[in-house]
Amino acid sequence: MNLRALILLATVAASTACSVSDQQEVAMGEQDAAEINAQLPLLTDRAIVGYVDSLGQTIASKTSRADLKWHFYVVNTNDVNAFALPGGFIYVNRGLIDQSDRLDQLAGTLGHEIGHVVKRHAVEQMKKQTGANIGVSLLCTLTRVCEHASSQIVINAAGSALFAKYSRHDEAEADSEAVINVMNAGVDPRGIPELFQILIRERERAPTRLDAFFASHPLEESRVAATEKQIDHIDRNRLNGLVADDESFHAFKNKLAALPPPPKPKEIQQQVP
Repeated sequence: MNLRALILLATVAASTACSVSDQQEVAMGEQDAAEINAQLPLLTDRAIVGYVDSLGQTIASKTSRADLKWHFYVVNTNDVNAFALPGGFIYVNRGLIDQSDRLDQLAGTLGHEIGHVVKRHAVEQMKKQTGANIGVSLLCTLTRVCEHASSQIVINAAGSALFAKYSRHDEAEADSEAVINVMNAGVDPRGIPELFQILIRERERAPTRLDAFFASHPLEESRVAATEKQIDHIDRNRLNGLVADDESFHAFKNKLAALPPPPKPKEIQQQVP
């Protein structure tokens, strides 16, 4: 495909995204979240969900889309992943929280997913579905249930294989947004590239747990370098005045660790309608 064709394709995609109003985007997200929440193993512990929601709301309230009614969910799986739906519906896996050693690292994850919504990347992802089963698709993306699932679930997921895979450009934009988002919320952005490094090392140690994350979030050393470069241009005095960690985060992590272990993939499969 030549350069002129690529530019035309990008222009058409951008104009299509703009054609979806905020109200339509929220309605789209609400409908898809209802289907997804009926199939995903979500944590309901008030302390756990409340902490993630409070942190997420704080970050989202400082963005250009603070007017959205944001929703934050914790998926009860050890698999490492997170995802955003149109209209402000954010999902973060228990496994990704486990990988976060400090508050700023988890905040960076939420800031990144919020960034996808702010830049309306999630709208484009939903439009790729063209009638596919979104609930099953995201179930397969955020957990490993499809490795143990019936052929019909695998077929449904394969039919929407484009879903949940952002482009490298989208990921770079969300990274940049994450830096801005967490800083505006008073959180140190240096946790963002640090968590990237943790995940890259973890992929070498236990690749299976991170297969879905790296499939849906292309992550190379270049993304780490780009984020570090952006942070290097920020005044050190401002950075040093931001919060990197606190006791409430570690109390939250301890409560999460005390919960029963997540269901196994076969157990999740049995719960799928």
